[in-house]
Amino acid sequence: MKGVTSQGLSRQLGLAGLAATGICSMIGASIYVVPFMIQRNVPGIGPFVLPAFLLAALPAALAAFSYAILASAMPRAGGSYIFASRALSPYLGFVASFSQWFGLSIAIGVVSYVIVPFLRDMAEVLQWDRLADWLEVGWVRVLLSLIILWTFVWVNVRGIKWYKRTLIPLMVMMFGLGALVIATGLFYTQADFTNAILNQQGEIIHAGPAAFNWTTLLSGAALLFASFIGFDSIAQAGGEAKDPSRLLPRAIGVTMITVTAFYFLFTYALYHAVPWNYVAREALVKDVTAPGLLSIVMPSELSVFILAGATIALFNDLPAMILSVSRLMFSWAEDGIFPKRIASIHPIHHTPGEAIRASGLMASVGILGSHFAGDFFLGVDIMVTSMLVNYLLMCLCVLYLPKRNPAIAQHIAVFKSRRLQKLVAGTGTLLLFVFLLIHLVKDFSSEVGAWYFHSTFVWLTVMAIATCIFWWKWKVLKNQGINTRELYRNLPAES
Repeated sequence: MKGVTSQGLSRQLGLAGLAATGICSMIGASIYVVPFMIQRNVPGIGPFVLPAFLLAALPAALAAFSYAILASAMPRAGGSYIFASRALSPYLGFVASFSQWFGLSIAIGVVSYVIVPFLRDMAEVLQWDRLADWLEVGWVRVLLSLIILWTFVWVNVRGIKWYKRTLIPLMVMMFGLGALVIATGLFYTQADFTNAILNQQGEIIHAGPAAFNWTTLLSGAALLFASFIGFDSIAQAGGEAKDPSRLLPRAIGVTMITVTAFYFLFTYALYHAVPWNYVAREALVKDVTAPGLLSIVMPSELSVFILAGATIALFNDLPAMILSVSRLMFSWAEDGIFPKRIASIHPIHHTPGEAIRASGLMASVGILGSHFAGDFFLGVDIMVTSMLVNYLLMCLCVLYLPKRNPAIAQHIAVFKSRRLQKLVAGTGTLLLFVFLLIHLVKDFSSEVGAWYFHSTFVWLTVMAIATCIFWWKWKVLKNQGINTRELYRNLPAES
């Protein structure tokens, strides 16, 4: 069938669909929640959230360039797994992508869980106090989160056409309503906000300065790095992209530029209107959101409108991220590292339904983990650790691919200069290693209720599980007489 790979995946994603996949993976909880809840997770970040965002964008851009280089040479479903397994080693490719799959699956659960506070904020603005209280009930929040998650699992199972029809219109609405949030934040000042608090609650907010600390800034940047995971989602869709060697790098570039500009404007606008002191105080007692903060100065009708737009942005996260994690599982199964059943393709929808549903189950664990941990940032921290390690490996892939697999390296279609490749990947490796080190130090130095609330221990446990799975399946492949060296020297076949 024309446009369908030998695995049965349908190449229907053009530049718009690929860019939407990246953009919608990045804009959601990462912009509407994380820049404000970071005041709880990184105490002392204060007014320096925007500089931390810009600092996080530097290694993210270098990782994006590395992805673009690798995607042009290896345009297959599974992206990062295919890259690392062919450029470094099958073991590193699997354990790193397994960690990535786990981290992103947990993040999908976190996003599903975070949507409910937006609904709560809408109820509060509309003065539906009983509904707002009901949405604070634990079992209600968990149940609604699960319903939202599995709705988008179903959309992904239905195929790329359903995926695009859902994602692209929602993305357009998200940008339109996001522009309204930016305009509102720029229109009001911190003086307007403090006056509104005084009139509504009789409280005086003092918007004072904060001491600058490089360690705190770097810790904040390492956490905000989680906001730049979308271009990885683009790479995972390599098996469903039209003209992938050309469009995948372009989509990564469009996504990185668009999202960085939007982050900058959005974060600046919100802190232009809301004193950081107030944000930091409120973040200690509840999950705060950008629309919830702006609702204090906006007319209630406009507040509801903006809250609805923010909820759409969160919804947009889910289908793109589900596509990403499911294609990782699909690629493992194609290489024989996971049960072949996971690589099964629906004969009509041309989607890996088993892989999508399995990822949905892991995301459900993320919902439950966020609820019982009492802080969804545990899931965010796990994802950050996973993605920092994965992006670090992608930079190393660019450095080692010509040595380990020169036949594949010859197909690189962007950044063809080897000197430029080394500069991008080498600088990216250094910066990402520093960010990873800072993130680990922050995690170990944080005070938590139990050892398993340290994200690093959870991540190491996941890596140990991945190692056991890999060596078990590797032994099975050897016993079946499969030439593993030849298997990983080539890309998965396609028609």
